[in-house]
Amino acid sequence: AETLGGLVDELGPRARAGTVDEAARGGDLVVVTIPLRAYRAVSAQPLAGKVVIDTNNYYPERDGRFPELDSGSATSSELLQRHLPEARVVKAFNNIFFRHLLALARPTGAADRSALPIAGDYTDAKATVADFLDRIGYDTVDAGTLADSWRFQPDTPAYGLIYSADPTNWEQESPADADRLRAALAAAS
Repeated sequence: AETLGGLVDELGPRARAGTVDEAARGGDLVVVTIPLRAYRAVSAQPLAGKVVIDTNNYYPERDGRFPELDSGSATSSELLQRHLPEARVVKAFNNIFFRHLLALARPTGAADRSALPIAGDYTDAKATVADFLDRIGYDTVDAGTLADSWRFQPDTPAYGLIYSADPTNWEQESPADADRLRAALAAAS
C-alpha cells in the first residue's frame, strides 16, 4: 500500500491504498489483476461470498507453463474459480487495453458505445458485473461460462485489437459494439 501514493493521488479523493486482505474484505465487487502465475497467492477466505472480476490472461513466456491451459482442459478463470471456491468469479476486462478502457467509455444509449465480454458460472454474479460495466460506460456481451472464456483470451479475434483503430498501433482506440464483439467471439477457434 505504501508504494501506491502517486496512483491514489491520481485517482482522486475516493481512492485509497490498502493491503490485499483489506481490499478483499472491503469490496462488494473485487477485481483480481495479477500475473496469472501468482493466482494461488490470492487469499481465498476474504473473498468468500464475493463477486470477483478476473482480468488475468495466460502468457506462458511470463507465467510459465500450465499443462491444463496448454491442453485446453481448463481456462485461466476456471483455475481461479477452483482456487476461490466460495467466490463467484466473472471474467471481464482482460481483452481491452487499459488505456482504451477509459477512452471508450460512453453513456448508456450512445451510438458509439463499446461492449465488453463477460463469462462466468453464476448468473447473479454476471448480472452484477454487467450492471457495473453499464455504470462505467460499457454494454456487455455474455460469452457463456468460465469454460467459454477462452473466446476472448489472447490470440483470439475478441482480444485487444477489436478496440484498436489500427492493428499496428494499439494506442489509437476505436469503439467495438455488441454486434461486432459477438461476431469476434463466434469467430474464435
